[in-house]
Parts: sequence; structure tokens; C-alpha cells
Amino acid sequence: MQTVILAAGRGTRMRPLTDTRPKPMLPVAGKPLVAHIADVAVDAGATELLLVVGYEADTVRKYFRESYRGVPVTAVTQEQQRGTADAVRAASDQLEGPFAVLNGDNLYTPEAVEQLFESAPSIAGIRVDDPTNYGVLSVDDTTVTDIVEKPPDPPSDFANAGAYVFPAAAREWLRVDPSERGEYELTDVAARVIEEDEVTPVELDRWLDVGRPWELLEANEWKLAELDRRIDGTVAEDAHLRGPVVVENGATVEPGAVIEGPVMIRAGAHVGPNAYVRGHTLLEERSEVGHSVEIKNSVVMSDASVPHLSYVGDSVLGRDVNFGAGTVVGNLRHDDEPVRLTIKGERVSTGRRKFGVVVGDGAKTGIDTSLNAGVTLSTGARTEPGERVLRDR
Repeated sequence: MQTVILAAGRGTRMRPLTDTRPKPMLPVAGKPLVAHIADVAVDAGATELLLVVGYEADTVRKYFRESYRGVPVTAVTQEQQRGTADAVRAASDQLEGPFAVLNGDNLYTPEAVEQLFESAPSIAGIRVDDPTNYGVLSVDDTTVTDIVEKPPDPPSDFANAGAYVFPAAAREWLRVDPSERGEYELTDVAARVIEEDEVTPVELDRWLDVGRPWELLEANEWKLAELDRRIDGTVAEDAHLRGPVVVENGATVEPGAVIEGPVMIRAGAHVGPNAYVRGHTLLEERSEVGHSVEIKNSVVMSDASVPHLSYVGDSVLGRDVNFGAGTVVGNLRHDDEPVRLTIKGERVSTGRRKFGVVVGDGAKTGIDTSLNAGVTLSTGARTEPGERVLRDR
């Protein structure tokens, strides 16, 4: 089964983390997000991966090269971001028969994608509490009867999960008319397939659309929980590692440190004396957690440093971030309401009672900086020593 993976988006809702790299290349449990999608496709029997790339395309190309886990990879460029159908059309010259399409920023279980492939033609869906933000499927017992893109009055709670297997004929239907938003929607192609053929609904029991920073945390929570313990790096005898902890070759854990899994400490990372690293934390390559620092449920990207006497909880720190000594992240509202974060200029609920901060690449804090829950520091931002940061910077 040829599998098209859509990885061309800029990821504007994930900014500032995507200022310099595409969203599908953000780290999830030691590999790019899009690699997890490639994994489930390969496990389900993909014969070729067709990666549709765009923004910072070379980053994706260099990771996958010409094959992935023994499966050939072809990367094609979508020159303009004009919708999902337009993205698949960029790869259409490479398609030879029935083909699958997976979103490069969605997480699926291997079993679900295998069932999707076996049930072709097929569309994956998942039951949601609020379907108004999704395309919505109407189904009878065995067949998809309709698909509607983000209807104000949804006909069901069965949301389109962005995973399809199309018949070969669908290649000719990719030149659909643009939607009211001026985009070429894959849901319109799916609607044509539903008219022409019997399409099987595949109901998912787990799925995640990774579009905003707290969903990147959730993605890491999911995938880190699947880790098996592996210690290849240097760990002091009196460090304490509990549960599923991965210490890659070249990583170092100093005396007195306590690591409570699931935690992944990647090559070149350093955990200092008496540090406390708590569950669902990813420390990327060459990151630094210093003396008596506490990190909890966070993503600390490559070359980022939290070197002295600091606390970071439920947060995402970009590459080459440096926190001055005594920097403390707030991650809980005293009114127990969900923490809110700015997404494309609007304050949006994360739905999480605990959420800290999002810090763009190269940002630095002065000593004794306090960061309020839900604050975003933009790429290259700076704070003054002793500053209380209550608003985005």
C-alpha cells in the first residue's frame, strides 16, 4: 500500500516552536512526530512512503533520506499551502493503485492503521464530545454515508480522524473545486469516493491531533509511556532510576539524581547532582539539567539548559534555551481553572489544570525569573534578573 503522509504545514498554532522548523519534526519520545506516523504505516504494510513536504522541507528530507526502516521514501514538495487535496495531488504522479493518506501531525495506534489498510476503501473516525471543530462522518452499520467539513450542526459525534485509504480512481478526483476558504479539501475527494463506492468506517479508540503546544506534551505522554527501560549512558552508582527510564549512550546522570520514569534522556544530555526528573519528561540531545533542578512532565529540546536551582513543570522549552539560576515556572492556577495559552493571538483553554510555559528557541531568562502559568516566551526573548513575567514576551 503506497502511503502519502502530509507533512507540509507550517504549524502556526504551534508557534514559537515552529518558527524555524516544521511541526512534524518536533520531538516526541526521541524521534520526530512524523516518524511515529511513518512507523505505524510501515507496521501496517506500507510499500512506499510518499512524504509531502513544504515549509523547511530539507529538514524532513534529511531525516528520512531515501528509505525508512527498509521502505522506500519519496519526498515531494507542495509549493503552496492550498489544502489537503492539493497536498495529495503533489504526490499523485507517483501513485499507481489504491493509496493511503495519513496526516503527518496525528498519532494513531498501529492496530488502527492496519485495520484501515485491510478495510479499503476506508476512512478512520473517532467519537468526540465536540465535533464542531472537525469533519464529521455519517455512518450506518458498515458503510460511511456522508462526510461534512466542520458543520455548525454536526450530524453525529463521529469525527474524521484524517486517515484514509482511497481507490486508484481517486487520483483523478484530486482536482476538486476549492472550498469557501479557497482551499482544496481532501474531504471533498472523500465525499466523491463515498458516492462511487462502499467506504468502510474504521472507529479508533485512541487518536491525537498534535496542533498546539499542550498537545505536544500529550503526544510525549503517550509515547514515553510505551518505553522499555534501557541504560546505555553513564549513571552514577548513587543516582536513583525508577521505572521505565532510557539513558542513551553519551548521556550522563550525576550522583544523587532521582529519575522517575517514564523519562528519556538522549545522547549528550546531562543530569546534574541531586536533580529530580519526574515522569513523562523528554530531555533531548545535549540538554542540561543542573544541580538541584526539578523537571516534571516537560519537553526540553536540544542544547537547552536549566542549570541551577530551578523548577520547570508541564512545559515545552525550545532549542538552545537558557534558564538563569533560580528560574521558577508556575503551572497551576489558584482558581483551579484550566490554564490558558495564546494561540494565533487569542487566549485559548489548554483543558489542562496544570500547564506551565512555552519557550521559543534561543530564549534566555535572568536569574530568579518567575514565569506565570500560560506564558509564552518568543524566539530569542530575554527577561531581566528577578523579573515576574505575567504576560507573553
